[in-house]
Amino acid sequence: MTRKLSVDAVLVQALIAGALSFSHLHDLAEAAGQTGWKAWAYPVSVDLLLVAAWRRMSKHADNRAAWLWFTIALAASLGANIATAGLLDLSDVPDWLRILVAGWPALAFLGGTLLAHAPTPHADPEPRTVLDREPVTADAPTAPKPATDTAPKATPAPEPAPALPATLASTPAPPSVPVALVDHARKVADDHRARTGTPIDTDTLRARLGVPAPMADAIAAHLT
Repeated sequence: MTRKLSVDAVLVQALIAGALSFSHLHDLAEAAGQTGWKAWAYPVSVDLLLVAAWRRMSKHADNRAAWLWFTIALAASLGANIATAGLLDLSDVPDWLRILVAGWPALAFLGGTLLAHAPTPHADPEPRTVLDREPVTADAPTAPKPATDTAPKATPAPEPAPALPATLASTPAPPSVPVALVDHARKVADDHRARTGTPIDTDTLRARLGVPAPMADAIAAHLT
């Protein structure tokens, strides 16, 4: 109940202030030579510019243009209130005030157009942190880059490799052995020597490690 009464009191106060300001703007415009419907259009123009600037400020508080036009419209409203408070002879309005009143429609139209069609600033996207990025594994193969040329380039024919001797050509190259596998095989060989007192042979090593014969021979060569 108390909240409802406070809201109603604010609305009544706003209506009274708006009506008085509206009347003062009308009287000043009429005293400056704007008669008939034109005198009533001036208060509407000032209030609309105030509302447009306030709506722009409520969405973007740091908008300098909105603050500028809000200040201009507020100065026009306060100036009319002060001028009609007996400080100005409304029967003999000075020329500079007539010029301001006559030029107000163009100024208000400019302000309203700029406020209505001003671009809305967009917030920058938040930068991604290191944890948000996709993990990159060292063993992952990199995708091949797409070819930039549409037509394939002619490549020179490769030169024939020199013929190898028959003995070298028929002998297969020994398989490469990972360092971790050699270390594991050395532990198995040491364990076998500790239990049996004799060095481990190739067949036993192959059976213990579960590798093919060529790989077992290569590992045995590293253990000697």
